[in-house]
Amino acid sequence: MSYTPSHLMRTYAPQPVSFVRGSGMHLWDEQNVEYLDAIAGVAVTSLGHAHPEITAVIAEQAGILLHTSNVFRIDWQEWLGQRLCAMSGMETAFFCNSGAEANETALKLAKLHGHRKQVAQPKIVVMENAFHGRTLATLAATGSPAAQHGFEPLLPSFLRVPYDDIESIRRLAAQEPNIVAVLIEPVQGEGGIRVASVDYLRELRVLCDQHDWLLMLDEIQSGLGRTGVWFGHQHAGITPDVMTLAKALGNGFPIGACLARGGAADLFSPGQHGSTFGGNPLACRVACTVLDIMTRDQLQERAAVLGDRLLGGLQEALGNHPNVIAIRGLGLMAGIELNRPCGELVGRSLDEQRLLITVTRDTTIRLLPPLVCSKEQIDDIVVRVSRLLSPVTR
Repeated sequence: MSYTPSHLMRTYAPQPVSFVRGSGMHLWDEQNVEYLDAIAGVAVTSLGHAHPEITAVIAEQAGILLHTSNVFRIDWQEWLGQRLCAMSGMETAFFCNSGAEANETALKLAKLHGHRKQVAQPKIVVMENAFHGRTLATLAATGSPAAQHGFEPLLPSFLRVPYDDIESIRRLAAQEPNIVAVLIEPVQGEGGIRVASVDYLRELRVLCDQHDWLLMLDEIQSGLGRTGVWFGHQHAGITPDVMTLAKALGNGFPIGACLARGGAADLFSPGQHGSTFGGNPLACRVACTVLDIMTRDQLQERAAVLGDRLLGGLQEALGNHPNVIAIRGLGLMAGIELNRPCGELVGRSLDEQRLLITVTRDTTIRLLPPLVCSKEQIDDIVVRVSRLLSPVTR
């Protein structure tokens, strides 16, 4: 099938390859060339491509019922909400179509929380290098001047501090009486695979409790088993007030979720928020099946083991590389920071190694393999990335 690029808005700069089929961790292009997928659609296809159980559920539900709207009860939506809340310790769920929409929901909850406290101009603390989406509100929360450029003036509700720095938030708390929430990623994916320390997350939970702020965790990239536990914040043994999910929840089928507990769980009233397509029977049944498979196959435990193997292999192969500044990660989220911009490595990796990678923050190679990959495929990723970097020099 051919297409005409001139009829597409120039929102992307795609690589000159089109994939026509996939299976597990492998993809094939129009010339039947095989590639190894080490990014899983940017942390989306955690069960791999063309998973037979997901395929069967999509086909069956499409022949039963796709959409009725939220004017009516949707059983699959209620079942999915119950399961996610049971897994996370949350109490209520709202379903939408993407991570950005889930974060929009969280930001609206923060505003409502502030107004309930009689705060006329509520402020939300966000982090440097954060990424929360590209809608106008989530873009303002995002810590990327490049992404924000051209869309000013941005919404003024956000206060930005360094990531993983509790003292900066304590200082802000002493100066700013209008703070109502903190929004943070337990692992910054787009920010270069930066992992918040366990102590930081625990202290942040205490600080939010002291000031009656909502602790809102963006688990869109780090959630659903990718870091070796169901949700990245569970490494610290804390529970947020609000949590957002998307990406792996549908294994490629669009769905997002915002979960809440405590006072945040009942902030919305009918008419204050909604989504035409959000939580339809097909999306929610697919998500329930994703959870079934992840639970049955213990994929979060698998991600912990394979993540150790990936990071250990990268450290052994590249730890002394002259261009490598740092190798970071948690579970199957890994980043290799170089001492120079390396965006061209995405194309070179496709051409030379038949390996899908991304580069984020200009200098960090990001690896997000599917949770179903094998030990041999993890080792293969390490070999191919090492070959890719072998000619890189200062």
